[in-house]
This record gives sequence, structure tokens and C-alpha cells, in this order.
Amino acid sequence: MYLLGNLVWMIFGGLVSFLLWTVAGLICCLTIVGIPFGLQCLKIASFILWPFGKDVEIGRFGVGGFIGNLLWILLLGWELALTHLVFGLILCITIIGIPFGRQHFKLAKLSLLPFGARIYTKNWI
Repeated sequence: MYLLGNLVWMIFGGLVSFLLWTVAGLICCLTIVGIPFGLQCLKIASFILWPFGKDVEIGRFGVGGFIGNLLWILLLGWELALTHLVFGLILCITIIGIPFGRQHFKLAKLSLLPFGARIYTKNWI
């Protein structure tokens, strides 16, 4: 079931989002100061490519992660989280869109606090 969800996700916008996040991450990595932000963009890009069957755990960040998350939220995190939240709410209007809306809610959580977040594969059972 995860494979079917990921294929539909990829066809209807997941591949474009993946490419945009990857390009943004590579551009951020061009500067030394932007490398941590670029790595977070690449982490989000890998999650966007195949979101079904994965989950996000927020937390476990130290002082550096706190400062990184604070800068991330102030600069672009809140806009990204709000965008994913709106798309998730719109998709949850229909029954068919609910699984895709739930993926946007996970992306909203990750795009708000990427430093210290862990992406893991769910168990099949």
C-alpha cells in the first residue's frame, strides 16, 4: 500500500517538490554558513520523495539545534509549515485526499523544526 501511495504522490507533485528542495539544498550548501540549512533541505527532500511508510520524530536537539531551528523558523520555516498545513487541510476535504493530507501534516511538522528531527521507517506490522 505504501508503494501505491508513494507512486501517486510522486506523479502528482512529489517529484517536483523533491527537485525544488534538492536544488534549494544544493544552493544553500554553496556557502559555509548555509551548509547546515542545505543539509536540512536535503533531508526534507529525501522525505518528500517517498513519504508513505515513514514518520517524523521531532526533538533531541541541543543548543546548536535550538539556534538552527530558531533561525529556520524566523527565516522560512513558518511559511513552509503554514503552506503544508493549508494543503493538508484542503486535501482532507475529500476521502481520497486524506492520506495525502496526512503526509502534508508530517511535512509541516518537519518543515517547522528540521534540526534534531529524525525520519524513520514505520514497521509493517
